[in-house]
Amino acid sequence: MQTPKEEMKRSLGLGSALSIVVGTIIGSGIFFKQGSVLDSAGNSTMAILAWVVGGILTLTAGLTIAEIGAQMPYTGGLYVYIEDLYGRLWGFLAGWMQVIVYGPAIIASVAGFMSILMTNFFGLGANWRIPLALVTILAIGLMNMFENRVGAAFSVITTIGKLVPIAAIIIFGLFWGHHNALGQTVGEIHAASGNFGVAVLATLFGYDGWILIANLGGEIKHPQKILPQAIIIGITAVLVIYTLITVAVLRFLPASQIHTLGENTTAYLATAAFGPIGGKLLSAGIIISMMGTINGKMLTFPRIVYAMAKRRDLPFSRYLAYLTPKAKAPVVATVFIIVLATVMMIFFNPDRLSDLCVFTVYCFYTLAFFGIFILRKRNDASARPFSTPLYPWIPILAIVGGLFVLVSEVINDPAGVLLFIGVVIVGLPVLYLVKKLDQRRVDKAMNIEHSLDNDKDQ
Repeated sequence: MQTPKEEMKRSLGLGSALSIVVGTIIGSGIFFKQGSVLDSAGNSTMAILAWVVGGILTLTAGLTIAEIGAQMPYTGGLYVYIEDLYGRLWGFLAGWMQVIVYGPAIIASVAGFMSILMTNFFGLGANWRIPLALVTILAIGLMNMFENRVGAAFSVITTIGKLVPIAAIIIFGLFWGHHNALGQTVGEIHAASGNFGVAVLATLFGYDGWILIANLGGEIKHPQKILPQAIIIGITAVLVIYTLITVAVLRFLPASQIHTLGENTTAYLATAAFGPIGGKLLSAGIIISMMGTINGKMLTFPRIVYAMAKRRDLPFSRYLAYLTPKAKAPVVATVFIIVLATVMMIFFNPDRLSDLCVFTVYCFYTLAFFGIFILRKRNDASARPFSTPLYPWIPILAIVGGLFVLVSEVINDPAGVLLFIGVVIVGLPVLYLVKKLDQRRVDKAMNIEHSLDNDKDQ
């Protein structure tokens, strides 16, 4: 694979990279999925275990990708990895899936969840949810049209800000809760649909987003060193945080009440624990947390668009690859993501789309996990700035986790799986048309040059 010359500024250090990893992962999942994970797991012990297992599977994935990413520290992340490992076609499909469906749907989904809290916070009606979500997407997108340090700084601020409600929930639940976090069960939970595998699958949505820092590979200082550190430290920190939050919630609220509250569990806990004013402040912290998540995704997904445009893999690549002269920000690519996220917010159910997107993105995650064995054969140890510990067992666990997600989705939602496979396949004729038009332009330019040469000879 010929990697295009990197034109972006390498200005992100470990602190910024780490805040992007943590800030991108911790969004709506941990705050809104407590009820569904408990329902599927069947009891509180298994629910806690589901969050731990989901975190361990994510950590094995992060350790595997860390070795791959350290050898390909370029803008584009998964798109670049798949292209290098499996060729241009598979790389294009990985990028197409992320920029057309996965990225915009995830942004719209988090913004949709956040708008629920915002309408409650300001005492507005449900009809304000979409306008508030759209304004947030536009504002954060506009901010990311400046130098990457602006978005990175916002990531640092919101990551610090989101630790306040997280710390409050953990401390209050652990020290002032009166329930045993282990062994709680109710009849309604047993009657609910799902199983432990479905519960783990739900937690993986909460952990998703860790790989997006790889999209900024071309903008990180010393990426061979910092990229693996940010991924590993970030995922480990989130695993601990998620486990503690789950235990704290189960200490404060009985399982039967969590089952009844569902997505409103965290909001209820905030008000019950800290009163109306404290609940408002905690809700504000969670809203800031979600803004940080949207920012992390708005910062990273346009980089995939940019990387694809640099390879002329998308229509209007000339414009999508544009960088501002001073800040080197991919403004047109950012507008592109904003428009798609807005369309999904208005016309589709983004939460439903985001759940299905987990299947699609894990298809390419799993391909990337297999890629570590390809690189081990291709490159010697001197070409590896970072080596995955306990090789080959960690990559094997990552692959098992990836296959588990894929099989679970096929069993639980075969129609949705077929739909998203179809969306990915639609990218093939797009690539064909783009390349055909590109070849025509090249042929036309060569004919003009040849004609000019003949005129000179005469």
